[in-house]
Amino acid sequence: MIAGTKRIPKDRIAALIGRNGITRREIEEKGHVSLRVDSEEGEVSIIQKDDALKATLTASVIQAIGRGFSPEKAFLLFEEDYTLYIISLREFAKPGSHRIGEIKGRLIGRNGRTRQIIEEMTLTHISIYGDTVSIIGDYISIEYGKEAVMRLIAGSKQRTVYQYLEKQVKNIKLKKLEESFR
Repeated sequence: MIAGTKRIPKDRIAALIGRNGITRREIEEKGHVSLRVDSEEGEVSIIQKDDALKATLTASVIQAIGRGFSPEKAFLLFEEDYTLYIISLREFAKPGSHRIGEIKGRLIGRNGRTRQIIEEMTLTHISIYGDTVSIIGDYISIEYGKEAVMRLIAGSKQRTVYQYLEKQVKNIKLKKLEESFR
């Protein structure tokens, strides 16, 4: 039974399949699914074998790879507490403007430093690909990562965002500790 179809950019098909099909096989094993990949169209059909939840998680993994994450980072989505959050940068720029490029530059920072700092402080993984910013993490971490990204999009200075995150690091750790006792 086909559980769903995901469309990913053609240039991400190779990352989805992996060398000699290793990544594809790993996705199929972890997700208890079969995948049909149409590399001409960039369409991936997910054929559910038994567990509907695993098929849904597989769709998120495929979407994450399509949004620029390495398969290793995307596989985190098979874990219980991890989720994927995608922000479309088109919402923040007029068509044809250079604003998307400016936003991406602010989010990446010099030599990728801004993105790296946000990832380290919020315990998330961030991919900036095409016109999107995608975040993988647990629910608590994603909230803080998303807030940092939104502040940068709104024009806050990197230093201001770093200071905000430094204040929030204790909150992140405390909330995660509370969650572990529930």
